[in-house]
This record gives sequence, structure tokens and C-alpha cells, in this order.
Amino acid sequence: MAAAFFNALADPRKARARSAGTAPGEHVYAGVVTAMREVGIDLGASRPRLLTPELTEGAIWLVTMGCGESCPVVPGALREDWPIADPAGQPLPRVRQIRDEILQRVTQLVADRDLR
Repeated sequence: MAAAFFNALADPRKARARSAGTAPGEHVYAGVVTAMREVGIDLGASRPRLLTPELTEGAIWLVTMGCGESCPVVPGALREDWPIADPAGQPLPRVRQIRDEILQRVTQLVADRDLR
């Protein structure tokens, strides 16, 4: 959700986001797909990816979500951990709350770094 919002809000000439995880599932949780479609973003064809050194090559910023001390380290990248609940398995009303919190944080990130 965060990468999709970021790429929708940020000027692509200034920055792009990639989404990956340390233990990605086989598919994007259906509740996430539904909640994102409600705001005009279709993640139905998206597939979770493993966070690899190749994927992070050239990254200058790493935003992690709720991993605390177990967060990955990307050499040379600044890291910020957002304490956000995992939406997988959550009921749709809770997924919507998580989606809205992520949107708020991404909007603030884009504004703070002048990425519009």
C-alpha cells in the first residue's frame, strides 16, 4: 500500500518506491486489494517480492513497517520504521484504517521531502 501511494503522489522524476518484504506472502491479501480499489488503486496483479540486495541497489531511503529491532539494514540507506499493523488477515474495516494511516504517513513523507 505504501509504495502504491508513494508512486501515485510523488513526482516520478524525483523518486520511485519499490515494495518488498523479508518474508513476503504468496499474494497480496484480498482485503488490501479491496481497500486499495476503493481509493482508485488496483493491486490485483501485484505480487509480493523478497527484499534482496539487488532490489535495494541505489536505494537512499528504506521505510519499514512495524519490524522494530528485526528490521532489515540496507547499507547506505536511511531507515525509518513506521509502527503499522500488518493488514493480512484483518477484517476490511481494520484494513481501511491501516490503509488510511499509511496514506497519511506517505502524504507527509512526500511533502516533507518536496517530492511532488
